[in-house]
Amino acid sequence: MTAFPPGSTIGILGGGQLGRMLALAAARLGLKVHVFAPEADSPAFDVAARHIRAAYDDRDALADFARSIDVATYEFENIPLTTVELLSQHVPVRPGAKALACAQDRLNEKILARELGAGTADFADIASREALLAALDNGFPVPCVLKTRRFGYDGKGQVKILARADAAAAWDAIGGQPAILESFVGFDIEVSIVAARGVDGEFRAFDLTENEHRNHILHRSLAPARIGPDTSAHAIDIARRIAANLDYVGVFAIEFFAMPPGNSDSILVNEIAPRVHNSGHWTMDGAETCQFEQHIRAVAGWPLGSTGRKAPAVEMLNLIGDDIHAWPKIAAEPGAHFHHYGKREARPGRKMGHVNRLLGPQSG
Repeated sequence: MTAFPPGSTIGILGGGQLGRMLALAAARLGLKVHVFAPEADSPAFDVAARHIRAAYDDRDALADFARSIDVATYEFENIPLTTVELLSQHVPVRPGAKALACAQDRLNEKILARELGAGTADFADIASREALLAALDNGFPVPCVLKTRRFGYDGKGQVKILARADAAAAWDAIGGQPAILESFVGFDIEVSIVAARGVDGEFRAFDLTENEHRNHILHRSLAPARIGPDTSAHAIDIARRIAANLDYVGVFAIEFFAMPPGNSDSILVNEIAPRVHNSGHWTMDGAETCQFEQHIRAVAGWPLGSTGRKAPAVEMLNLIGDDIHAWPKIAAEPGAHFHHYGKREARPGRKMGHVNRLLGPQSG
């Protein structure tokens, strides 16, 4: 398949910080970006060659968008599936609708992982309050977590159930939406794989990354994860199988729970993200090819770049809310690589930027 050469235009659905960093990566390769997003203050608008502000279901605006681009992608998984399907009638959309449909639904993710031989937490399909009560009455282990099947990220759309008496309130808390019930997992650490698959099936993965969350939001990532090589190889193999099954094109991430020694599964699949991922931000300064350039390469049909690491270890710290006000100190720190997302208001829990640090072999 012919690659889109420099001068071609890539359309990005979504205008957040991920779209912004994709646009910057595309510009370095001589590719133009046209962003489509409904929000007036979209950070990606500042760095894109063009943008359209319209709702994702605006068919006329999408048709105009399609006429102005050569290939399309998206920066987050809550883009309506119908939007991708409509756009696909005019231009290639990478990754495609199949991958998006799977990753938008937590139940589908778990089913696919199990079908491909990967371990997951125990889970049950919960379509009603009655189904939730029946699952608990029939032996589903408590404590557990009730999660909406769709539109959940950074801890949103999920409620802990510590006893059966909590069930009704948990169902109301998620708005009575179709849900998945998941068992608690006694994991050691949370890890993720960020990988890419090209149009021709070429596959490359970055190092398994260790992640620390605070208040359900990623706080710190460390690459490589402090975990055995066999577990890392197993995670990469799972990622390769999932990408091939979904005929995936682009960068994606899989979040895992790394289990204590002696468990039948060394890692359990938690979630799949069909996009560049927060836990891969360390690659911007710590890898030969950053995840954003890798995604643009894949979407444009170019060869994938090297995923080699530039230092013995690399740390990424998210700057959340008021953390961003420390930018003068970070900017003055030798070896600190500061990334600001261009957002004007520092609200609690809002991702405002991040800082990468290249570390020595004993760091972390």
